[in-house]
Amino acid sequence: MGPGPQTERMEMATSEQGTRVARRYDRIAWLYDFVTERRLFSKLRSQLLRGVEGDVLEVGVGTGNNFPYYPQGVRLAAIDISPKMLARAVEKAHQLGMEADLRVMNVEEMSFPDRSFDYVVSSLVFCSVENPLQGLREVARVMKENGELRMLEHVRSEQPLLGRIMDLLNPLARLIGDNINRRTLASLEAAGFEIISVQSKGPGVLKEIRASVHK
Repeated sequence: MGPGPQTERMEMATSEQGTRVARRYDRIAWLYDFVTERRLFSKLRSQLLRGVEGDVLEVGVGTGNNFPYYPQGVRLAAIDISPKMLARAVEKAHQLGMEADLRVMNVEEMSFPDRSFDYVVSSLVFCSVENPLQGLREVARVMKENGELRMLEHVRSEQPLLGRIMDLLNPLARLIGDNINRRTLASLEAAGFEIISVQSKGPGVLKEIRASVHK
């Protein structure tokens, strides 16, 4: 991606649940990079985005931590429910000389036309989406027929004991803002996706997932 003007269009989410999520992330926007960006995540983001091309949508872009790892030449659109997080992403895109279409938008209610994107990307997002199944259905809607979803997500452990512990601790985690026991693979299948590959990172709670829409 070469230098170019930054397009910033603000389309505010209207649902009550979406507004709660937006306010939560507005409050932590100023320290988000400090909390989330470690050397491990930099490597994982680079791996996640390797080979993406064409029209790309990133959902839950946050402060734009994936921006440095996008291959040259992609046509990037990115959304986030938090205006303050997105404002930091706008600033980061300017610093990198990126051209991107950045919008405040809820992944559960996207305004993009059907079959718009070759790739959809999410990283550490669906743990905090209020209705992940609806969000994934929207992702499926905006993906092209031969498109691919790339996800880096933390999910409920497949180990019975650890999974149960995560269930018990989830109400506490929700107070901070994230669900730690999401069954994301099952939600993908329920939303009409076919799993292409799953790679476990670390102890298996963090996974890189690639999926396509059933034809």
